[in-house]
Amino acid sequence: MTDAVIQVTDLQKSFTGKKGARTAVLKGVYFEVRRGEIFALLGSNGAGKTTTVRILSTVLKADGGSAQVCGYDVARQADKVRERISLTGQFAAVDGMLTGRENLLLIARLRGVADPANLADGLLERFGLAGAAHRRADTYSGGMTRRLDIAMSLVGSPTVLFLDEPTTGLDPEARLAVWQTARELADGGTTILLTTQYLEEAEQLAQRIAILHDGRIIANGTLGELEELLPPAKEEYVIRRPTLEEVFLAIINAQQGGVAGQGGTVWQGGAAEQGGTTRQSDAIRQDATARQDGATMQSSATRQNSAYPDRRAVL
Repeated sequence: MTDAVIQVTDLQKSFTGKKGARTAVLKGVYFEVRRGEIFALLGSNGAGKTTTVRILSTVLKADGGSAQVCGYDVARQADKVRERISLTGQFAAVDGMLTGRENLLLIARLRGVADPANLADGLLERFGLAGAAHRRADTYSGGMTRRLDIAMSLVGSPTVLFLDEPTTGLDPEARLAVWQTARELADGGTTILLTTQYLEEAEQLAQRIAILHDGRIIANGTLGELEELLPPAKEEYVIRRPTLEEVFLAIINAQQGGVAGQGGTVWQGGAAEQGGTTRQSDAIRQDATARQDGATMQSSATRQNSAYPDRRAVL
């Protein structure tokens, strides 16, 4: 395809164990990523997701095959590739002894940005970290640290952003914030390759999804195309309880409009509930529509197949 920003052809990689045995991690991987799209690479632990990202970001050399990013070969033109990419790994690359602003200034100066201070302040504002700009990064919460890490990745306006399991360990609110950031970046033209073990994350973000299993891509396409690999849908009614995550987010969203009183009293919409307990407010009820009595009736399309009882079985 002519608009492919990332092209991977027959990528192969093996590692040598302690006893000298070779283990093949990538056994011939093929895929392409279009300009401005979010492409999700799914797979279980050890499937080769991080190895693929490390090769594409020039951190690791492949044993065979080829890969191009922005038209440059990752092995022979690594410097050109690095000028156009950024990588956010599984663990935040943040210096805890520096403040949030100092971390951004450091990266901006290393990348030769013309006005590091203005860029740093703009990114802090964009990622909701302006109020913590002068605090040491080791005092940040997990969500704040991840947002700072992604902000650092955007210094220099990279064409391609690699997000390697970016929401691992984050609370639900922080995860939603990362999702929103990814969408905004893609809308602005940034190409994103996302690796994740969370199927919901890929479903929410990705235009196309590839499943990596045993060193090979075994499925690749849009969510709709992957769903067509399963047997025809059968409509049935199921009883579904709200998940704890849905309950948590509903309560948090409602509470944001409330004010905490003294002595365990919580004020919501001007009404106080005493004794350390609160009734569910109208805001919570609205946010969790039709979840009364802990259950809802909803119509859903399910796939009837004993080998694949739900979409998670693809992995």
